[in-house]
Amino acid sequence: MHEGADVRPGIRRLVAGLVGTAAVGLVAGAAMLWHYVVALGPLDLSVADIRSTEVRDRDGRLLRAFTTKAGRWRLPVKTEDVDPRFLALLTLYEDKRFASHPGIDGLALARAVGQFAMNGRVVSGASTLTMQVARLLEPRAERTLDAKLRQAVRAIELEHRFAKTEILALYLSLAPYGGNLEGLRAASFAYFAKEPKRLSLAEQALLVALPQSPETRRPDRFPEAARAARSRVLARALEAGFISEAEVEAAERAPIPEARQPLPMIAAHAAEQAVRDDPDAAIIRLAIDGRLQRSFEALARESAERVGPGLSAAIVAIDNATGEIRAQVGAPDYFARDRAGAVDATLAVRSPGSALKPFIYAFAFDNGIAHPETVLDDRRVRFGTYAPENFDLAFQGTVTARRALQQSLNMPAVELLDALGSVKFLARLRSAGADIVLPKDEVGPPGLAVALGGLGIRLTDMARLYAGLARGGDMPTLVRRLDQPPGAHRDQPLTTPVAAWYVADILRGAPPPDNAVPGRIAFKTGTSYGYRDAWAIGFDRLTTIAVWLGRPDGASVPGLVARMTAAPVLFDAFARLDRTPEPIPAPPNVLFASTATLPPPLRHLRQDQPKTIAATATAPLRIAYPPNGARVDLGLGAGRMSALSLKASGGVLPLTWLVNGAPVSEASLRRQASWQPDGQGFARVSVIDAKGASDSVTVRLE
Repeated sequence: MHEGADVRPGIRRLVAGLVGTAAVGLVAGAAMLWHYVVALGPLDLSVADIRSTEVRDRDGRLLRAFTTKAGRWRLPVKTEDVDPRFLALLTLYEDKRFASHPGIDGLALARAVGQFAMNGRVVSGASTLTMQVARLLEPRAERTLDAKLRQAVRAIELEHRFAKTEILALYLSLAPYGGNLEGLRAASFAYFAKEPKRLSLAEQALLVALPQSPETRRPDRFPEAARAARSRVLARALEAGFISEAEVEAAERAPIPEARQPLPMIAAHAAEQAVRDDPDAAIIRLAIDGRLQRSFEALARESAERVGPGLSAAIVAIDNATGEIRAQVGAPDYFARDRAGAVDATLAVRSPGSALKPFIYAFAFDNGIAHPETVLDDRRVRFGTYAPENFDLAFQGTVTARRALQQSLNMPAVELLDALGSVKFLARLRSAGADIVLPKDEVGPPGLAVALGGLGIRLTDMARLYAGLARGGDMPTLVRRLDQPPGAHRDQPLTTPVAAWYVADILRGAPPPDNAVPGRIAFKTGTSYGYRDAWAIGFDRLTTIAVWLGRPDGASVPGLVARMTAAPVLFDAFARLDRTPEPIPAPPNVLFASTATLPPPLRHLRQDQPKTIAATATAPLRIAYPPNGARVDLGLGAGRMSALSLKASGGVLPLTWLVNGAPVSEASLRRQASWQPDGQGFARVSVIDAKGASDSVTVRLE
């Protein structure tokens, strides 16, 4: 070409050729991508739905997780649950243009192709975080051009369907971290025993680096490789001005975790039961308070170890107002074989010893048989072939019902049960919702031995019964989960508010264990026959706590006396509530009296019925009206204040009537009386004759 010739036509042809080639390439690329879109079909997101079942506490904290069916730990996490600094570090290291690219980073792709052309090998990749998510959703072993094109197509599809935060959440939930760990949250717990939001800079840098080569950088197997990978992430962050040199130096000094930590196992038994009951649930939210649960688990572990080898311990705490189970410790250590830690002792049927005595007294107060100041006899008595004795083999003579219960004397309790009837006693417990188990070898109706623990009951049922006392006789519906509506409340009232308060007031005066402050909680202990079980159950206005100690196999433990072993645990548990116990206020109609000022039939428990022909011929005392279980319409719902008529037949005059434990009037020579209710609800009506015979019914007033 001669000097001065016009070169513009040649340039134009070159540019046109390049543009044409680019256009052809774009058309060909578009055609290829369209081919992949059609050939691949819709993206299958089912892999993202596979997750570990999580059991959380009332505040959303993880209590226990369960592996997937494939044995993997995968705990999904949202971006708002991760430290923003981690997200910034991740995108800086893995995909710095993540916020702006459409799924494929054109600049990174051009750089990778150029480096490959110049070096003949892969120097750096061009996979975006979105492409990595596509690979995790549709995992394939091969690393070919076809696989990369597939990922590119899926990445564009993901960007079209989801927001950037959703794509990032998928990556955080699916990324591999070595072994059976998938997702940032599982890795954070396994390597650092904490939620992702609490990770330090050094911990964040390590977890950013692991997914690139999760098996060869596993810190529990290759700590030096993990350290080197962490250093590269820190160097990249320093180069970008994201962190300072001082932060890098501090992070480099941080140790590499050389062993995996177990994932949380808080409330292991309760979580296990919840998953068995609802195996398809992804997240289960219990009513348990995680912090209180941890504290009680530590208390159970310390207590079992202190009492002796091979012993287990269990604790249940109930919120009296709601019935929510705030703590449920089934064993001191779930993995302790010598203590049968996998056995949930809160659900084991055990003998309660004297722990059921308060309900004998409650029903006696309710039925008008006795009052806290009624005089009872603590003396040797034989009931047929049954001759019970006190724990110390001694007798105290004449005592009030209050003192008899506070000292847990056996003879007065058996005498009261004899007056009540053991069949009726158990029927009332069962109608209130308690699952009572009688010995298999027992023939005929249950005997008086049930007063001293001759039956079986679970710790949860025992705790619920005592919570019923704290609630004025109204049995709570136990609430185990907060993500489901509570079950219907169909159980009968345990007792009346007056009788329940009498028992609570008595138990609040029971002598506490050594070094404990008296008068703070109402409590009762129980030691089963042969020193196999030690119970302590206590309550205040807000909370009921039940404690059990013993061997899971039911073997005898010499020296396992509840007052010395279980009671201190109970008082320690209440101290860990970090509040002052609140007494239960007295309800209306409580009869404050001394023995001398009680109505005559209530001053003594009169079992010495005369055996004359005339007395024998007397018809038994019965309440003729209202009948037991009746619904009596007095117009109370409409605002009328009609009185309830009371009628009795049989018995020996004069008669004393009581409603809800409070006398209706003075003893009368008439067999009729009336009582003015103050509102709708259940009422316990009792009548006592001159010889101490009694009868009771429960009715609902409307």
